[in-house]
Amino acid sequence: MRRTLFEDDHEAFRDSFRKFVQAEIVPHHDEWEQAGIVPRELFATAGRSGFLGIEIPEEFGGGGVRDFRFNAVMDEELMGCGAAAAGLGLSLHNDICLPYFMAYCNDEQRARWLPGIASGELITAIAMTEPGIGSDLASMTTTAIRDGDHYVVNGAKTFITNGINSDLVITAVKTDPAEKHKGMSLVVLERGMEGFERGRNLDKLGQHAQDTAELSFTDVRVPVANLLGEQEGQGFAQLVGNLPQERLSIGYAAVASARYALGLTLEYVKERKAFGTPIGSFQNSRFVLAELDTEIDIAQHYVDACVRALDAGELTAADASKAKYWCTELQGRVVDRCVQLFGGYGYMTEYPIARAFADARITRIYGGTTEIMKEVIGRSLGL
Repeated sequence: MRRTLFEDDHEAFRDSFRKFVQAEIVPHHDEWEQAGIVPRELFATAGRSGFLGIEIPEEFGGGGVRDFRFNAVMDEELMGCGAAAAGLGLSLHNDICLPYFMAYCNDEQRARWLPGIASGELITAIAMTEPGIGSDLASMTTTAIRDGDHYVVNGAKTFITNGINSDLVITAVKTDPAEKHKGMSLVVLERGMEGFERGRNLDKLGQHAQDTAELSFTDVRVPVANLLGEQEGQGFAQLVGNLPQERLSIGYAAVASARYALGLTLEYVKERKAFGTPIGSFQNSRFVLAELDTEIDIAQHYVDACVRALDAGELTAADASKAKYWCTELQGRVVDRCVQLFGGYGYMTEYPIARAFADARITRIYGGTTEIMKEVIGRSLGL
């Protein structure tokens, strides 16, 4: 069934971004996998090329276009070349962090931060998760206690994507530790603030080119001018308001990653022979691949509909949770069955399907686990 999500402008943008990916990411991806991090220059190059901050107003160096379809194109192209890990930082910067700056910055903050976000000179991250609390954000213990014109921030965060490279970290804190949800606020911590330390670049199962770090805060003095929103206590509502786009971004990328894995496998089974016959000609192979192709197409049309709903301001938390839950679970099923069709070679890390398998496992966890997504959906049913 033909897709109708994209228009000519999006396809022209795809052409440009595909060339960027082939020139600036693909040749270096193995090197970055070994290093465990992409160079900061990747963000600056992407910024100079017009691939960061597409919705940032032109006066601040952005594209001035609010249209998530451009983000979707980038996610598809990054997944389509097997650069899930290297591209995750760019997606986080555009899809997940930028909306907070666009929605909650005042005029002074916009002038201070948006030009650097658009140019790639200021790399962004968001710090919610703490050791031991998982998705239970209301139980966080990182505090920001007001002292005159500053907050004094103490605590720790973990599993922070862009944790090493980031310059601006949207940090969930308790400005009123006596409260749960109502005590949460978002403040922006900046590179170089005294007492703001980065721990080790975490050694992960997959997504090796993506820097994921622990962050610690010891009496970090953060200007009150770095509070996002008009007043304290809005943090939980701000997070809830932006989670649908975050979860759609993850689900959308999961579909693109599944399609990439399917493409690798189709190519392989047409060439690989067993008993003198291409393994793709066996009935089992045809049935498996037919099932995967069908499921991917169905998921694609759902996330395309979600993109339209997002741009229309109509994407609900439940629908975004369905996209995230179903599509990341689908991604896991697809890469697992594709590895099986590769046989022993699928277990070898020199084959891209093995990397896709390892990279896929986290998507059912970050951005809210599958179990949390089901809880959101279940509550939307009045249960």
